[in-house]
Amino acid sequence: MKPARPKRTRQRAAVKAVKPSLPPEALKEAQEIIGFKFKDAAILERALTHPSAIPPSGDTVKLSNQRLEFLGDRVLNLIIAERLIERRQSDSEGDLAPRLNRLVKKGACAEAMRFLGLQRFILLSESEVAAGGHDRESTLGDACEAVIAAIYQEGGLAAARKFIERAWAPQFENVPAETKDPKTLLQEWAQGQGHPLPDYVVTGRSGPDHAPQYEVEVRLAVGKATATGPSKREAERHAAALMLRTLTGTE
Repeated sequence: MKPARPKRTRQRAAVKAVKPSLPPEALKEAQEIIGFKFKDAAILERALTHPSAIPPSGDTVKLSNQRLEFLGDRVLNLIIAERLIERRQSDSEGDLAPRLNRLVKKGACAEAMRFLGLQRFILLSESEVAAGGHDRESTLGDACEAVIAAIYQEGGLAAARKFIERAWAPQFENVPAETKDPKTLLQEWAQGQGHPLPDYVVTGRSGPDHAPQYEVEVRLAVGKATATGPSKREAERHAAALMLRTLTGTE
């Protein structure tokens, strides 16, 4: 009679037995779509594993894509920022920041996954699948960031950049040529950073009724800016434009 295995060994065996996985042919197809062959396909499998797919007995931190998502977000921001710096050399920081945030937000990542058709490879719990998880923006966005991290860890920045250039190609082509209203850009920046929406407050009014001057302060979690204009709307636009120019916090 064989001696019983230690409890810790039994627990590891149980986790291994229920660890979610993709069939080898699915992993191969996913790599072909991504355009990168992994030395260790397990990292790609983890990048495509949503936390809901990990059973209670498993280690969500180690087996799901959460940690890779954290890294991938940083890699994506760096590569998109580099691209904007190289291709929009006359833009100020205030012009670049909103464009960056449009291209790195969860919606942009989800769009990249749909463009490549990678959403069907994401491992989810049955309840998440039934709830439409394969088309949920946050799920797709997290998986996309995790895939970027997986590519970066095995192939470095060059490989990650190549993937992003292809996955984001339609979005790069559809970037509006004209700059949006400063208030819209500031709102997009705030949303992209996870901040509450900008708050505009009239702090003063001067001049005669036929030629008034309004003073408006725009307030964000990162700071505030004040500007004036002949109407509340114009003052708000000027304040938003000023805030966009000082988003680095070095005002």
